[in-house]
Amino acid sequence: MFLRPAASCAALLAFAIPAAAHAQESEDSPSGRPQIDFANSVLGGDFVTVGVGGALSPSYSGSDDYTPNVLPVIIGSIGGVDINPSAGGVQIDFIPDGEGDVSFDFGLAARVRGDRNGRIEDEIAEQYGELDTAIEVGPHASVSFDGVLIPVDSISVGTAVLFDVAGAHDGFTVNPTVSYSTPLSLGIFANLTFGAEWADENFQDYYLRSDPLAFTGPAQDALPAFEPDSGGFRSVSSTLLLGFDLDGNALNGGLGVIVIAGYSRLLGDAAETPFTSLRGSRDQFLGGIGLTYTFGL
Repeated sequence: MFLRPAASCAALLAFAIPAAAHAQESEDSPSGRPQIDFANSVLGGDFVTVGVGGALSPSYSGSDDYTPNVLPVIIGSIGGVDINPSAGGVQIDFIPDGEGDVSFDFGLAARVRGDRNGRIEDEIAEQYGELDTAIEVGPHASVSFDGVLIPVDSISVGTAVLFDVAGAHDGFTVNPTVSYSTPLSLGIFANLTFGAEWADENFQDYYLRSDPLAFTGPAQDALPAFEPDSGGFRSVSSTLLLGFDLDGNALNGGLGVIVIAGYSRLLGDAAETPFTSLRGSRDQFLGGIGLTYTFGL
């Protein structure tokens, strides 16, 4: 499953700023690892990144029509609590980062899922009506390993379990990810993330079921009836993000640009529903760009 475009751009900044800062090496370090004095940098204490991102993405999950998205972005670290964007929402981490090579994050994740709630470009799918907006909340956890291939890179493995609390699909999803992050210089950063989404039966039935009786157009244009078998994996994805600090130094904050390119492959019932197989595509793409500004508090 893709991150929502603007959130994806901000997610890069959440990793890019601190990691890029560590790219400034010190040969005097006894451990051979880069050492940075953050005391006089934007990242030395509490900081916030705000911005806006724009992208092209499918009009709904499974659509082959693409629509533009413009979303606000906010990330930061305040009093040891990290605020990071996630797929369509936000993650709040309550465990402060340590100084070792292994770190843990645990907290809450929340997202808004507006699939087939507006922005429906397909004239047949549109005549099945709009779905309710889901608000999904749940725990997330991850573990990160620093210095995997070079002293300043990292690999993070994590997952989030999100439950609908708004009464839309009344189900839940499990969202595992594996992410590799590395600075290319003090002002350029790269992140490659592989992810998947598993959904329960309630979720699958709400978004994938095709009922000819719900079609409001001419009967001959209705999609075939379709009933999902059960819960299961609905997508796998890969996303590449690049971040650029505009003055070449992420330590002093300021303006940055982020670009994103991604591919997602729908699986199982998510690919077989006629909303995808007849009116869309199981292959999903996105591309976008964001502008951010980072400052200390």
